[in-house]
Amino acid sequence: MTMIALTVNARDISADVEPRTHLADFLRDGLNLTGTHLGCEHGVCGACTLLLDDMPARSCITYAVACDGARVTTIEGLDDDEIMVELRGAFTREHALQCGYCTPGMLISARDLVLRLPTADERDIRAGMSGNLCRCTGYVGIIRAVRAVIEARRARGVAPIVGAGRSSLGPAGSGHGTPSSSGIIAAASANAEAAPVPNATMSIPDFTPETTFEQHFIVAHPPATVFDFFGNIPAVAACLPGASLSRNAMPGHADGAIEVRLGPISAKFQGPARIERDPTTMTGRIVGTGSDRRSRSSTQGEIRYRLTPIKQGAATEVRFSIGYSLRGTLAQFARPRLVQDMAERMTTDFAHNLDHALSGLPQNGRAGNTTSLDGITLLRDVLRQRARRLLRNIWRRSSSPNE
Repeated sequence: MTMIALTVNARDISADVEPRTHLADFLRDGLNLTGTHLGCEHGVCGACTLLLDDMPARSCITYAVACDGARVTTIEGLDDDEIMVELRGAFTREHALQCGYCTPGMLISARDLVLRLPTADERDIRAGMSGNLCRCTGYVGIIRAVRAVIEARRARGVAPIVGAGRSSLGPAGSGHGTPSSSGIIAAASANAEAAPVPNATMSIPDFTPETTFEQHFIVAHPPATVFDFFGNIPAVAACLPGASLSRNAMPGHADGAIEVRLGPISAKFQGPARIERDPTTMTGRIVGTGSDRRSRSSTQGEIRYRLTPIKQGAATEVRFSIGYSLRGTLAQFARPRLVQDMAERMTTDFAHNLDHALSGLPQNGRAGNTTSLDGITLLRDVLRQRARRLLRNIWRRSSSPNE
């Protein structure tokens, strides 16, 4: 047996537990908190979801001894919580429950979305609730209920809490009861807006790309001018076909998207990026992640660039390497050589737009942040270029006297 001390629904609890005891069993059998339901007992169905250090967690796969010093909040501890009161009312109005077995976990996961999401976007809600399974409702009423609460709170001027107050990475409960920087439950009750999460860019990890290739181009502007321009993220995004920013960029960090069309398939990869720059060496690095919910594809990417002065410093050679890893449906279309050929065309358009932007000229519609990257057009150009290379090779062989 192991002695643990933790806070459950604002009550200090001490108990001897076996190391193999799961948190859900401890709460139900030891404290008679039966609002936490057990379904699959494999962390899949979400019925056992509760708050561990103010973060949603699966209690059926969490050991009680691992929660020593942590704060645990079950559905019973949220009776008077403002958001939960609104959610219960919305679930009733929208007929978002039938047998009710999954409802406690549904409500706790929904509460987290109400805290975090800036808008009542249905795709974001469906993604956020995808870890909670229901055998009865078909989910339509659940989604409507969550959307209604988010819309009502944002209409009243209740701002979302960035990251729901999360100030560090790691599994739920790993803070061992250390109060969060925002105090989620107290902040939500007082309708307070939490401060931005510090060091948010550290959540974007380094990785080893599966595919890497190099590109280069020349612009008729000094390296210092080009390097300064590269520090203007909105301006750079406007030069890249299909790219857009989802919010104002911060120093060293940006959130954006790039939209791609491949015939009937369209994908919009959205995600954050970490930006590193070194003015002493005129080099930079961008590391980003993105996902497309529609195609269920995700990607990690890295761009490293170096600016070299040429023509006595009047022009700049931009050399960069592109590395990426792709997962999901679109991975089967992304053959490395095809991607590289398409990147060559993108590089040409980007260099054209960069030169025009540095010269104060319009982009002439060749690219921009309001249109998607049309893969079919790029593919057609790629195939045309390959055909030309093939014909040249055939001509050389037929004209050679040694053949």
